[in-house]
Amino acid sequence: MPSLRGRRVLLGITAGIAAYKGAELARLLVKAGAEVQVVMTPSATEFIGPLTLQAITAREVRQSLFDAAHEAAMGHIELARWADVVLIAPATADVIAQLAWGTARDLLTTVCLASEAPLVVAPAMNQAMWRHAATRDNVAALLRRGVDIVGPAEGEQACGDVGPGRMVEPVEIVAALGARFGGGRLAGRRVLLTAGPTREALDPVRFLGNRSSGKMGFALADALVGQGADVVLVAGPVALPTPRGVERVDVESAQQMYDAVFAHVAQADIFIACAAVADYRAANVADKKIKKDGTETLTVELVRNPDIVASVAALPQRPFCVGFAAETDDVEAYAEHKRRIKGLDMIAANQVGAALGFEADDNALLVLWEGGREALENQPKPRLATRLVDLIVERFDAQTTAQDS
Repeated sequence: MPSLRGRRVLLGITAGIAAYKGAELARLLVKAGAEVQVVMTPSATEFIGPLTLQAITAREVRQSLFDAAHEAAMGHIELARWADVVLIAPATADVIAQLAWGTARDLLTTVCLASEAPLVVAPAMNQAMWRHAATRDNVAALLRRGVDIVGPAEGEQACGDVGPGRMVEPVEIVAALGARFGGGRLAGRRVLLTAGPTREALDPVRFLGNRSSGKMGFALADALVGQGADVVLVAGPVALPTPRGVERVDVESAQQMYDAVFAHVAQADIFIACAAVADYRAANVADKKIKKDGTETLTVELVRNPDIVASVAALPQRPFCVGFAAETDDVEAYAEHKRRIKGLDMIAANQVGAALGFEADDNALLVLWEGGREALENQPKPRLATRLVDLIVERFDAQTTAQDS
């Protein structure tokens, strides 16, 4: 969880179905140490009750531009001056249009027009509305003005459509705010992270690969930025956007990933090997497409790839090393053996298969270290990544303190 201690966050909630996530978002902001003032558009109250948000934030929820209790102090100006950041989540297509055109039809949009605080917007709408040319133009206008756009995510929507337009999860929004303010327990630390699969060529057309989507590694990168870390992400071939504030290095093969890691590892305080790296590659890669020759079998000679995480852990001046283990059975036994023989400080293990782990949006992890373990229950990968980063920070801090004493 990033630190927002002492930050004043004006949370604007607008009239979208994702407004129900406002309660969790407000809770996480408060947990991160922020002071939270909720401002709702009139229609947003049809989706979530103000009393819920008031109970979480311990502040009266503001709704009306014409509020006699506050207008003596020019309520919208008071709020505009109070905020360190204005966060609108969810932000509907209509509100994004109002922000782009500078209209002020209610308290929230009036505050936005009057405030000099940074504006962060988390869009939420139907996928067709998000793709509409008018929305794209409005978003482009906001980006030109320096507005931070967080999301949207892609997936199944309340209306039954599938596509981009879902509001990103509250933990991701809080991480984005943490990155903007530069706080967090890893401020000033450099983290080197690998994610995604590797591809080992057989010929110009075919390759050996695996089912890793990179989602867990990219969620970790986002969570690490939320804790203030400088993150270098070495990514295998995945179709995922680069998390905000991350330096990305794209590779394809295990050897390329090895070379990229060793080009950056000397500056790293923490190394997290989340990528699913191929253990073997073809001994000889055909320079032309392999043709069927009438036989029923094809023999391919394979040779071992370098073990990236073990090589990093063996360095004389090494970073704190975290590995991953994807297993189909005996998860804890295999993971602990891997941690010991490779000399890792921590290992995060998960069972794969049956819709678990690879390609899934949710995951569960068993995290092991010398003398300790913690099981992290099945949950969305961004939320799981946030908790895993908390554990990594705890162990890293403990090790650093022990070495300094």
